[in-house]
Amino acid sequence: MNPTRQLRDLGQSIWLDNITRGMLDDGTLARYIDEQHVTGLTSNPSIFDKAISGGSDYDDAIAELLAEGKSGEEMFFELALQDLRRAADLFRPAFDASDGEDGFVSLEVSPLLADDTEGSIESARVLHHKARRDNLFIKIPGTPAGIPAIEESIYRGIPVNVTLLFSREQTLAAAEAWMRGIERRISEGLDPSVDSVVSLFVSRWDVAVADKVPGELKDRLGIAISQRTWKAWQEFRETPRWQKLVAAGVHPQRLLWASTGTKDPKASDTLYVEALAAPGTINTMPDETLLAFADHGKLRGSMPDDGGDCEKVIDEFNAAGIDDAALAGRLQKEGAEKFVKSWSDLLGKLDQKTSKLGPKAAGEGARA
Repeated sequence: MNPTRQLRDLGQSIWLDNITRGMLDDGTLARYIDEQHVTGLTSNPSIFDKAISGGSDYDDAIAELLAEGKSGEEMFFELALQDLRRAADLFRPAFDASDGEDGFVSLEVSPLLADDTEGSIESARVLHHKARRDNLFIKIPGTPAGIPAIEESIYRGIPVNVTLLFSREQTLAAAEAWMRGIERRISEGLDPSVDSVVSLFVSRWDVAVADKVPGELKDRLGIAISQRTWKAWQEFRETPRWQKLVAAGVHPQRLLWASTGTKDPKASDTLYVEALAAPGTINTMPDETLLAFADHGKLRGSMPDDGGDCEKVIDEFNAAGIDDAALAGRLQKEGAEKFVKSWSDLLGKLDQKTSKLGPKAAGEGARA
């Protein structure tokens, strides 16, 4: 049996951590859905930076938007939504079959808003309205400024993918924000089912400590942090407060494993997929990881609900000089900074393309 089918049968959703216009046009995404049981996807500024700057697939659309007077951020979001609406339509059967709990795509607010609560709330509102798709998440980072924006956006009925989470504590803070938003809706008699996922980044832990720990600890911290978070997540779902929401008919917020491509060339290319198999969760994978797991991945059962030996492993890292709490905060800050850089690169490359396509767009506008 195809390993991706086994993962699906275990109860874990497989999402793609990528989107390009090329894969929409040539049927690659449709094949992933049919052959690899992919039921959703995520995007971020880095993904769109590579997609738009990597060739000419977007040139015609850029020229058209330029002729309409669009540029910069406005142009980018139009291009991204063109792709994501098409992807959302491909995933609509999965959305319908799961009663709206699966089959999502995601679009991130501007990374420049990571420390701007009100700006994030307004951007989420505008993008959700423009998307015109029930199965599109707005991604908001789980930064200190993002937490109140998540609560308010959920309260306003906007599905949210909480991104840039690196620890148990950050993940539970995001879950609390979702719960507060839902509880406010219930208190006002509003529909309580507003979907959300919390995205815990995994491999960046191991990249951060690769040259700071002994060889026997390499590529173990990301999994240990994930196991610790999974244990806490299971416990959180058993609380009376959570159960009260479920009893009200709410779709439970789901835990998503992000950054699951192996960065260490000496490690297994399916390391994180195999370690993070767990029912009710989502694993969003880059193409290479998805295809590697489909080809030679081995499903070895589900993650232990009790976290396994995660605390022992984390203690070993602490003894080696790694402060996991401090590192979680640093990774979140650095992650936000990396997205800002990708955002700046993306807008810069869009400017370059619009400069080259400007005369073409102007001519088409004149003929119209």
